[in-house]
Amino acid sequence: MSPTDRDPPLGLVYVVDDDEAVRDSLQFLLEPTYQVATFGSAEAFLERYDPKAIACLVLDVRMPGMSGLALQEELLRRQQYVPIIFVTGHGDVPMAVDAVKKGAVDFLEKPFNDEELLARVESAVTLERAALHVRAQRQLAVTRIAALSQREREVMERIVDGKLNKVIADELRISVKTVEAHRARIMEKLGVDSVAGLVQLALAGRLSAS
Repeated sequence: MSPTDRDPPLGLVYVVDDDEAVRDSLQFLLEPTYQVATFGSAEAFLERYDPKAIACLVLDVRMPGMSGLALQEELLRRQQYVPIIFVTGHGDVPMAVDAVKKGAVDFLEKPFNDEELLARVESAVTLERAALHVRAQRQLAVTRIAALSQREREVMERIVDGKLNKVIADELRISVKTVEAHRARIMEKLGVDSVAGLVQLALAGRLSAS
């Protein structure tokens, strides 16, 4: 089978481990399905990390220099979110559990089963694909809402709160027909055709802003 005949990789897996043999083994295991990028240190990973990629991170807990736990903290500080699967020695399990509490999706003890690792990577990449879609939808909501005028945003907020046109008109001291006109323009600008769609988009915008 030629390279052009192969299915495209399902996502990117970053492997960060100071043990070259572990990196090579994981690359060999993962490359038939995923694009793989390996790094011998957390510092090297940070230089190449692309937060826009659909990816997960297989990360050793203990490494010279910046540890895996310190790398997790740094990504959180930067507000860069990637599903992390920690690979740990037996004595590192309590630390790995703490890392999961801080947002890591999983951890595996060395030596680990290849099929188990593949299953957890697949789960993490699927999770990231879904999360990336949600983030894109939220950003789209923010962009569209920003295009509304101040008055349109005032009307939209009241529609989302479930208020009737007459109530909105009384609160804003405008006519019901003006509310209806604003409502039609809001729906057109936001690309929705129902109040339910409007509510979902408005909530996505609020979540992104929070």
